[in-house]
Amino acid sequence: MENKNELERLKKENQLLKELVAKLPVSFTYVNPELELAVCKEKEQHPPSILPLTDSLKTAHPNQRLYLTSANDSFHHTEAFLSDIFDLVAHHIVFIDDQGIITLCNLQAAKDHGVNRDEIIGKHLRELVKIPDEQLLNLETLRTGIEFFDREVLDKNYGILNTRILWREDGTINRVIGTFYFLNAIKEAEKQAIAGRIAAGIAHEIRNPLTTVRGFLQVLTNTSDDETSNLFRNILIPEIDRANKIITDFLSIAKPAEIRSELFGVNSFLINYLGRILESESLLYSIDFQIETDPNADEIQIHGNQDELLQVFLNLFQNSFQAKGSSPLKIKIESKRLENTIQIIFADNGKGMIPSILNHIFDPFFSTKDEGTGLGLSVSRKIVENYKGTITASSDEKGTVFKLEFPIRE
Repeated sequence: MENKNELERLKKENQLLKELVAKLPVSFTYVNPELELAVCKEKEQHPPSILPLTDSLKTAHPNQRLYLTSANDSFHHTEAFLSDIFDLVAHHIVFIDDQGIITLCNLQAAKDHGVNRDEIIGKHLRELVKIPDEQLLNLETLRTGIEFFDREVLDKNYGILNTRILWREDGTINRVIGTFYFLNAIKEAEKQAIAGRIAAGIAHEIRNPLTTVRGFLQVLTNTSDDETSNLFRNILIPEIDRANKIITDFLSIAKPAEIRSELFGVNSFLINYLGRILESESLLYSIDFQIETDPNADEIQIHGNQDELLQVFLNLFQNSFQAKGSSPLKIKIESKRLENTIQIIFADNGKGMIPSILNHIFDPFFSTKDEGTGLGLSVSRKIVENYKGTITASSDEKGTVFKLEFPIRE
């Protein structure tokens, strides 16, 4: 009975697909050498033909491709037919022609990029995405004829990109179809989660200076000599300034802002920016935290954004804290100048990871924690790669080591 029901379901699905293909207002041939089959359809044909892959078809169409079989057959009728369907899809779907001009853009893509869908049709892809041509993988597919499969992208947007090519029968490209799984909201959620985790650190750091201020204000109410003035000038004001600085630094992590790249010193970043924040976290959670910088790297700069790089190390710090063993947690960050690169090493003495987990820690959505999004290390890797750098990890029972390497900017 189950086999019979399964057969009936497959028949219905086959009929549905045939009817859908038949309604496409375009002539085409789709070949699949692995299955030894081809689907051929003339514009007015109903239903399409499914034929064995003959030698002539193999010769004419050697690859698994979709060929438009009439050079004069305009594809815009098919795009108009598909547009209403693609508007129901929650991801970005964009068609471009052989000049990079947008011929189809679904509503979700237009909404996320903040444009009018009808007005963007007929304009170049760069006007939709607002990034340079050399960074647009759809255009790279157009230039090279190479399709992308589940390519992780992090430029001004974050997501998973796929591209497919519709070929003309003469071997030229008719359309490049790009689908983009838009993950900016999830990336921001990960960022906000980090901000929430350090909220306890903010409260701790603010409470101590305010307690000091309150105590000395009580003294001021009962005294008015020079000693009071010295206390006000040398202790109270610096404590208030320190509290304000901590609030500014921590909240800048959570505040969405336009990412601006700049040259900044590696050692200065580690000591004056990253170190100040992680030292506060370490005091709160009784972590033995150290930073060592290579004097030979004092003048070395990298090009990027300090807030983004801070997010990378906050991710590593949080992972170390969650992986601590029975011994007190120790975290050490150090910089090393190599021949043509600057290396930043982040090491802990946590429980470590087994190889089967270590091999997947940078994969999107991979997480060993029930509450984790699985995007922290994936986003961190893309940030490092955007700075032309690399990040690798090693782990054993003694702890975990992350190594970040960036090219030296002369």
